[in-house]
Parts: sequence; structure tokens; C-alpha cells
Amino acid sequence: MSPLDGKVALVTGGASGIGAAIARRFASGGARVVIADVDPAGEAVAREVACAFVRTDVARLADNIAAVRTATEHFGSLDVAVLNAGIGEQGNFIDDFRPEHYRHLVSVNLDGVVYGLHAALEVFTRQGSGAILATSSLAGLTESPINPLYAATKHAVIGLVRSVAPTVADRGVTVNALCPTFIDTPILGEAIPFVRDLGVAVLSPERVADVAELVLARGGTGEAWPVVPHGEPAPFAFPDIPSIMSDPNRQVVSEATS
Repeated sequence: MSPLDGKVALVTGGASGIGAAIARRFASGGARVVIADVDPAGEAVAREVACAFVRTDVARLADNIAAVRTATEHFGSLDVAVLNAGIGEQGNFIDDFRPEHYRHLVSVNLDGVVYGLHAALEVFTRQGSGAILATSSLAGLTESPINPLYAATKHAVIGLVRSVAPTVADRGVTVNALCPTFIDTPILGEAIPFVRDLGVAVLSPERVADVAELVLARGGTGEAWPVVPHGEPAPFAFPDIPSIMSDPNRQVVSEATS
């Protein structure tokens, strides 16, 4: 049985690309889906998979709350929130910096996840269960000189996921991040031939949907899952970092008296 069977899922940015692929996969697995997107094209995807659509600007907290309310009112509950809506970077950080686009980038890619988390957690905390998937990027795990502002927002999403996950684990809620490499979506757009000419694989959005379903089935939390063209999907192995709260002098004293 699919881990999605009988579940209710909210997918932001579900009008196209990764969001649409996840909505289709979840619906085919037996989930009832609410597509939340600022793009009215989401209505067509909703009709295709017999689910619901709600126009949502994820940069507004009220819209995220309304999207969650649509799920609970339309289907009676909410089990999974996929916080996927995102936009790409425009201009050049050094020579063509656009402050207005920078603010918009942060409002969609980061604020949209922060607000989505808050809206979903209100329901999940009340019912004692729930799963949250946030779409970050492989650019959130490494440097990305060609789009540093986009990478900054995606690093922030991973930091948020890893920091929130342990605080809500005792409420029965899991929080994980998807970290796709280059995916054939509108964000990549006209750059796809250039990327392929460099010998870099461009994956289909369905590959991300595969990993999303796997993450839910595994049931872990606080993890970041790369979506890459090789190997079996697995969470990223973050290095162990010594706690800055430890007192090295206390350790020396302890060793000296042992």
C-alpha cells in the first residue's frame, strides 16, 4: 500500500514543474490533494487529478493559512504539506544586482516556507501527526557561484528544516527537505540546453516526486535528501560539528582529575 493512500496533501507551487509532478504522484497513490499556487494554471492540474485548487501567494502568511484551511474544509484533514513554491534568480549579483528582485526571491523561497510551516503546524500540532516536505535545492548544500542569492535562500530552507524538526518531533510531526539538482522546470527554462551542453544531467520533475514519496515512506525527520541522477536516494550526511556550547576548560579539568 502506498504511504499516501487516504492522506490529504497540500502542495504549494503545484501548477507546474516539481509541484505538479508531486501532486500527480500523490493523487495516483490515493491521496486527496490541494494545489496552492499563484498561477491559475493550477486549476487545470487540479482538474486533471481530481483535486482542489486555491490561489495562493506563499509570500503572504494569510494565503498560507487559507490554503491549509481549504484542505481541512474540503477534505476534513491535512496529513502532508509540500512547501515547494519557488522562483529563480535574475540578474548578476555583482554587475546587475536588483534589490526588488532580491526581496521577492526571499519572500517566495524562504518566507513561503516559514509561513507554510506555521500554517501546517497549527493543524499538525492539534492532531498530533503530520509530515512537511520543503523543496530546497542541491544549491542549498554547496556553493553556487552562478546564482548566489538563490543558493542563499535554499541554504536557509535547509537550516530551517534541520532546526525546526527536533522541536516538533514530540508532536508527531516530521520535517524534511528535498534537494534537487537541475530539473526540467520553468525555473531552469532557457538555460536547459546550456546546462546539458556542459555535460550536466537535467532530470525530470517525476524524479523528485519519486524521492518525495520515498522520504514519506521512510518516516525520518530533519533530513535533506539530494535528488541526483546516480545512486540510490539517501539523506545527505552532514558533518559532525563540535558544540559551541561546550567548555574546553571543563573537559581538560575532567581529564586531569580522572
